[in-house]
Amino acid sequence: METDKDIAELRAALEQSRHEAESLRAELEETNRGVLALYAELDAQADQLREATELKSRFLAYMSHEFRTPINSIRSLTRLLLDRVDGPLSAEQEKQIAFIQQNATEFAEMVDDLLDLAKVEAGRVEISPAWFEMVDLFSALRGMFKPVLTNPEVHLVFEEPQDVPKLYTDHRKLSQILRNFISNALKFTPRGEVRVSARFEPDQRVTFSVADTGIGIAPEYHESIFQDFSQVQSALQKRLRGTGLGLSLSRKLAALLGGSVSLESEPGKGSTFSVTIPVQLEGAGTP
Repeated sequence: METDKDIAELRAALEQSRHEAESLRAELEETNRGVLALYAELDAQADQLREATELKSRFLAYMSHEFRTPINSIRSLTRLLLDRVDGPLSAEQEKQIAFIQQNATEFAEMVDDLLDLAKVEAGRVEISPAWFEMVDLFSALRGMFKPVLTNPEVHLVFEEPQDVPKLYTDHRKLSQILRNFISNALKFTPRGEVRVSARFEPDQRVTFSVADTGIGIAPEYHESIFQDFSQVQSALQKRLRGTGLGLSLSRKLAALLGGSVSLESEPGKGSTFSVTIPVQLEGAGTP
């Protein structure tokens, strides 16, 4: 039989439990308020980030469009001068005008990269998949780079694709990725070769690789080199211009094609840039 003392102790224990429960409930309510405040702050920061990204994309697009007109004018004028439309040129004049034309062409490529990057970040890039043969892609790239192979110590080699099926993807975007890889390889390969190949993977994917015998890239730069405006510091880099956008853009385009990019490289031993994409673009209906 319970005594008055036992009942008092039980009441005390129940009262203590009630106080502990109220204290715990108060702590939980405070925590919930903190979590809600954190969510609100994260939402506000996300909105600010989206606004900043939109402003950057709009600025890049506007700047790129505005630059195109004067660049095209410079290129047209230099072409007219080199064609001797207004009369003969001395050897020195031809050299200087050719230098202007080369710089204008490089500037135009930078502007195109900026505009493409702005479109990708704004989600305005259209993917237009279609069936195409690998040999046709390599043939087009071979013809595209033939006029710019001015260094006799560097050879551009396209391996014939072996057992690679037709692809159903956006060949223009894929070509743009490979052009960036090949341009960089030629730029940073003083002598040797740049070799372009394609390999069919067991998981119904195809890997395109651009391997060079150039200066190579240290491991600590393998990830950062694919970021916007990133460039590897080297003696050769200082003599060559660029925005540092080509590889960043290539990674973003590869993602749009359902694929990814990768890099294998060592200083002094060359580099191999690769892009792997599915044979058929996922989510795209076949014709």
